[in-house]
Amino acid sequence: MTMQPLDASWLRGEYAEEFYSFIYIRAAPEQVVARLGGRWEDFTPGPFPDDPDDHPVCESFGVAAIGDWTFVFDPGWLGTREDVITGLSEGTRLVSQAVLAIKGLDYFYWCEDGEIRFAWGDEDNHFEQTSDELADTMAEIYSLYPSRLDFHEGPAFLLVEHLTGIRVTERLLKGSTFMWGVVPESAAP
Repeated sequence: MTMQPLDASWLRGEYAEEFYSFIYIRAAPEQVVARLGGRWEDFTPGPFPDDPDDHPVCESFGVAAIGDWTFVFDPGWLGTREDVITGLSEGTRLVSQAVLAIKGLDYFYWCEDGEIRFAWGDEDNHFEQTSDELADTMAEIYSLYPSRLDFHEGPAFLLVEHLTGIRVTERLLKGSTFMWGVVPESAAP
């Protein structure tokens, strides 16, 4: 597969100083909510937020079906909690990307069946050892983005696309129907 650069600049304006997690799980939205301890019937439909500061649902998180995957938007740390993401990935694949934009911190996880296969980011922004499965993909990403670029401004989305088959765009997210709700404190950030 030949990758094409992805423009994620639409996130810069709306989420420029925010922290958010995008989580992709190969499971139905109802299953994801149940695994987090939530009740599907307590979730209500709503759009993807244009501005997280002005959107009332941003006190909760949203789930949307994208093909065989569930996309989770969390306005917090859920996608960086290893206990949560490894639990959610049991029996399936999970990819999580998160950013604290104001500090330029990026986080990325790929989990398979309860095990972290690849992790990137922390305060030191370092890669853990790249698995053989991702070596060629990472080389291709670096060739598309040779200059210093925040991981969340394109490279992370290409890695998501490679691992999930989902090309995340503003149009995709804003055109999807989300269900918004909360989960018990034990799973919530």
